[in-house]
Amino acid sequence: MQYRRRAWAEIDLDALTHNVKMIQEKLSENTKFCAVVKANAYGHGEEYICRTLSELGIEFYAVSSIEEGIRIRNYCPEGEILLLGYTPPECVNLLIQGNLIQTIVSVEHAKKLSENVPENKQLRCHVKLDTGMGRIGIRANSERCQQELEEISKLKNLTIEGIFTHYAVSDDDSPENIAYTKKQEDLLFRTVEQCAERGILFKHVHCLNSAGICYHPQPKSTLARAGIILYGLKPNANLAVPMDTRPVLSFYSRISHVKMIHSGDCISYGRTYTAKTSTKIATVTVGYADGYSRLLSNRGEVLVHGQRCRITGNICMDQMMIDVSNIPEVSVGDVVTLIGKDGNSCITADNLAELYGTIGYEVVCGISKRIPRIFIQQGKIIHEEELF
Repeated sequence: MQYRRRAWAEIDLDALTHNVKMIQEKLSENTKFCAVVKANAYGHGEEYICRTLSELGIEFYAVSSIEEGIRIRNYCPEGEILLLGYTPPECVNLLIQGNLIQTIVSVEHAKKLSENVPENKQLRCHVKLDTGMGRIGIRANSERCQQELEEISKLKNLTIEGIFTHYAVSDDDSPENIAYTKKQEDLLFRTVEQCAERGILFKHVHCLNSAGICYHPQPKSTLARAGIILYGLKPNANLAVPMDTRPVLSFYSRISHVKMIHSGDCISYGRTYTAKTSTKIATVTVGYADGYSRLLSNRGEVLVHGQRCRITGNICMDQMMIDVSNIPEVSVGDVVTLIGKDGNSCITADNLAELYGTIGYEVVCGISKRIPRIFIQQGKIIHEEELF
């Protein structure tokens, strides 16, 4: 199999296990771990990520869609699976069959969900409270908030098990954004207190995302939705994570061609790179269709034999070129590290994100489906994805 690999991602399940333990140590005894495994487990490969988490005793999982929820149910048959976003009311039967917990995004959504629940059935739900994210949910600071929550609680076909909110700037340590996060937290728990006065009680009340776990601990949150930190990346590349997490994903490719070019020779589409002197160039079998962004053209670096090599010219759909002049022993078939460690050098997803103005989340989520994930545990390959 290894000789067929033009590019691949290695998923370190031991690093995942380590990260789970580090996060659990940060949580209060009243807070359950909820693994966010949406978007193919942030690009890491949902099946073996979820199977490992299930073996570790994780009970709660969060996804973004009904399709993800149904797939995760196959890997975690006993898990509690929360859909974080909107699901069309016409899909209620699938939600109930999969024992999935649906997020209610508005009172209108709740009513339509209830209308579609079959006779003698119940749909499990959490209510989303918009405390300042401005995305979905019941507006916490509106005059109708309590009235809408009471209307939802009385819908006979829905079992309202929880209520939650999502922080907008919990990964920012500026005074104004720390205050904004505190305001969101206060709005959530004040709303819950007002509901209790009306006899509306929730089994789960949660606000903690990855940045909340790191920088805004709240023991009253019954769930901690660990996303990016579960995979060993930072919520904010500029802020240290207060725990010893390890990147779970590494990304590799291979050299397919080595040649010498001379002063005035050009490389790749657009002739954006022209050699100023004799230069040794290697072609690498990865490109933007694999999720290695074209924005890294003439800017990014990779690792070969533990040394940094500059990308030369525009990255193509399936290939790119690098300057290997400083590596005399380079040859066809050599491994190229795109994300990960090689010797004493390391390139992280956050390093790449900084170069093209995004966040580490997008880098790992953007690694293409045509890149096979290879799952490693205790130094051995336990599964390698087949792409044909």
